[in-house]
Amino acid sequence: MLVLDMDDTLLTDDHKISELNKKVLLEAQAKGVYVVLASGRPTSAMTAYAKELELDLNDSYIISFNGAIISTVKDDLVLFEQKLTIEQIHELYDYSVKKKTHIITYLDNEIISETDSEYIEIEKEITGLAHLKVPSFKDAVSKPAVKCILLAEPSYLKGLEQDLKLAMPYLSIAMSKPFFLEAAQNGIDKAASIKILAEKLNIHQSEIIAVGNAGNDLTMIEYAGLGVWVDNVTPELRDRANVIVASNNDNGVAEVVQRYILNNFVYEEVN
Repeated sequence: MLVLDMDDTLLTDDHKISELNKKVLLEAQAKGVYVVLASGRPTSAMTAYAKELELDLNDSYIISFNGAIISTVKDDLVLFEQKLTIEQIHELYDYSVKKKTHIITYLDNEIISETDSEYIEIEKEITGLAHLKVPSFKDAVSKPAVKCILLAEPSYLKGLEQDLKLAMPYLSIAMSKPFFLEAAQNGIDKAASIKILAEKLNIHQSEIIAVGNAGNDLTMIEYAGLGVWVDNVTPELRDRANVIVASNNDNGVAEVVQRYILNNFVYEEVN
């Protein structure tokens, strides 16, 4: 199984799959390798990319919302789902108000917030979801949701990461981008969902390659038999993987596939 983070890993900075990445991922699937997309994105913001890679034709899977949902690509069947409770979401909202950050969650395929922000605009662009700005976040969130994101200027938000982990040790907390601090239900992360999927498919941990670039990828990088960072990895994480390959803009994913699955890697193809 080859598990790929999307933004800043599989996708170039303009949110596209390079032709070389696509070519070798199709070749890997032809050899019987499951290619699985694992992202903080909502499921709906992953499906078109998954189908571009023919994951539907190869009966593969999507891990969305940082592991909170596992679903099939072919028919969007949810195999696993774990949400935050209303009380946890409201507690995160209170924390965000106290710490003066923005906060969003997702309900009915919409981004929900009380505020506008340049960082919310980025999430809208990435996901393609509509943004519903509400008078009261707590009133709007009247049912469980898969995750929340706190958004703020990167240097300030980085300082809150450990603080939030200490304040709410019963949640899973991780940075997905320098301005996105994500919170999910306890025990929910990419590695946990990869483990569930691998057991379903009878794939051993040693047969899993995971590729990522950021803090919310760390659990899967450390869980996989081979954990790989692309070169644009968050700097303080560089020594936490087995291998570092080319960046997301230089076909790093193709390098992984060529080197470890197809065994036909030459540097000229990715430089």
